[in-house]
Amino acid sequence: MTTTSAGPAPTIASPAPPRRRRSGGGAPYLVFLVPGALLLLVVILLPLVMNVGISFTTWTGVGTPEWTGFDNYERLFSDGAFWASFRHNVGLIVAMAILPTLAGLVVAAALFDVVGTRFGPRAAAVLRACVYLPQIVPVAVAGIIWSWMLAPRDGALNRLLEATGLASLAQDWLGDPDLALYSVMGVLVWFQLGYPVVIFVAGLQRVDPALYEAAELDGASWWRRFWHITVPQIRPEIFVVVLTCTIAALKVFGPIYVLTRGGPGGATSVPSYLSYQSFFEKTQVGYGAAIATVLTVLILLLTAGFLRLQNRAEGGERS
Repeated sequence: MTTTSAGPAPTIASPAPPRRRRSGGGAPYLVFLVPGALLLLVVILLPLVMNVGISFTTWTGVGTPEWTGFDNYERLFSDGAFWASFRHNVGLIVAMAILPTLAGLVVAAALFDVVGTRFGPRAAAVLRACVYLPQIVPVAVAGIIWSWMLAPRDGALNRLLEATGLASLAQDWLGDPDLALYSVMGVLVWFQLGYPVVIFVAGLQRVDPALYEAAELDGASWWRRFWHITVPQIRPEIFVVVLTCTIAALKVFGPIYVLTRGGPGGATSVPSYLSYQSFFEKTQVGYGAAIATVLTVLILLLTAGFLRLQNRAEGGERS
């Protein structure tokens, strides 16, 4: 019997070890951050630092600023017009943050749960676009149109009241110190409503439809479904809307400038417009910078408070 010797066993090539990334491999991507960083520095940080520095001076905008320390801030906190402008700003927060958020919740839920279900998503999309339309209209154009509509003599609102036999209710809506702020608030509610509606409708897209179906099978009314399902499920969107709309209300300028220019008699003046007046009309640049600085600090504190409240709420839900 002959034996044959087996040849050498075939060798299996071992896979090549993975290449290690260089420690500096991500460095080239930092180049793409340079334009944004430069814009942040030039457009935001540098003007902010200059504004804070100017707030400690007396300056007319021409010549060399004169250092005065905290004189502008001492004057600011004893200025009745400044505190009055903040009281007016509280009304604008109601008009631009609270009322649009509450109304936007109802409108978004109705578009999503009622219109979208009965008439289809296309009808809901058309109505949503109509509600959002004021957001894309330029502030100057919208303000001029509303000033025509609220004009005391030939305004559309007073003409409508006269045509319906309610001529006694016709008013000088933007010229009466007792009505001007409320008229501006009404315009701002119309202007701001579309933003929360779009945000809330987007948030409702991620809510599980099974929740609504189960609630409907249990006999829950539309209002109960709205209160116990819709509102808790889109709580993060509510925080975002309230925060961004509150900041927008604190720094609002365009509608005030176009509609009333802070009048009549300062009845609609707000800190941002008061700062503008100090800068460009009264040439009190240091005082205007102090107003802008206080407003910036207030917005930063408010933002930090909102974010902390949101994190606490989300942490409570997870636990």
